[in-house]
Amino acid sequence: MFKQTVAAVLAAASMTIGWTARAQETFFAGKTITILIGYAAGGTYDATARLLARHMSTHIPGHPVILPQNLPGSGGIKTILNLYNVAPRDGTTLGMLSRSYPIEPAFNPQMAKYDPTRFIPIGSTSQEVSVGVVWYTRGITSIKDLYDREITTGATGATDDTGRFPTLLKNLSGTKIKVITGYPGGNDVTMAMEKGEVDARFGWSWGSLKSRARNWLTEKKINVLVQMALQKAPDLPDVPLIMEFAKTDLDRKALELLFTPQVSAWPLIAPPDVPADRVDILRKAFDATMKDPAFIADAERLSIEVDPVDGATMQKLVQRIGTFDKSVIDRALELTDVK
Repeated sequence: MFKQTVAAVLAAASMTIGWTARAQETFFAGKTITILIGYAAGGTYDATARLLARHMSTHIPGHPVILPQNLPGSGGIKTILNLYNVAPRDGTTLGMLSRSYPIEPAFNPQMAKYDPTRFIPIGSTSQEVSVGVVWYTRGITSIKDLYDREITTGATGATDDTGRFPTLLKNLSGTKIKVITGYPGGNDVTMAMEKGEVDARFGWSWGSLKSRARNWLTEKKINVLVQMALQKAPDLPDVPLIMEFAKTDLDRKALELLFTPQVSAWPLIAPPDVPADRVDILRKAFDATMKDPAFIADAERLSIEVDPVDGATMQKLVQRIGTFDKSVIDRALELTDVK
């Protein structure tokens, strides 16, 4: 009798587990997943999110519709706060966030009141090196010219990469750069540079530049002044790296804090508290998408580089950023302070 009771309990438990697993596997069936995009249409954040939207559904059980939605504002902060405070926490809303989201609370406490470790990374399509470029008619050919002549650079916000990076270079090296904020997206900054409204664009992803403005490189309409990352891009051996301007060990640590987010350059993120089994489904779908021949062909057509970073690795990077002590954070704040 006892054995029969145990067997019945085990059978019931097995059926319950099976039903639960099947319920989770079919959760996304008939659903719509919204990807909030932190910047205006036309840029690489936008193109990357839409590329993922076209292909990830194939690898999610239930094949939900994936709908990209642009939500620009304050250099990407608007989307970050929406995903953190407003979006449903069931896996049906994701965000293509500014890559700087892990460090924003330390640098922008009034606008970015959230804990970046509570977000759940799904994956990034690639790593990245950012660059600063100047339009060819300005007569600036190297960073050395900026010690004697001031340039203007457009930015989507004072605290995102397009605003923070030129400010950092100015404060670290003594170069003369004036940041003009208020542009909705990177493409708007690029057009402003071409039209002569501003002289330069900083925080421009090297991979994006090569894909979307290669003719400007071949026709020498822009001069690449500096690389902003922890390591140089292999195909820019002669362009100085921001790390070369660090004068002290504290400076180097501050730069490491500032540029670690470059490792996960196009972060697809879930809000806090999404159930772990759904996170697992989404991460597996992202990883499978990165190997999907149709996705890879589409990425090549759009000249979007694919060198993926998985969600678990991204989570470790965010946690690593949280280990920097106050002296490093204070120095990074000094270097990025708009004076």
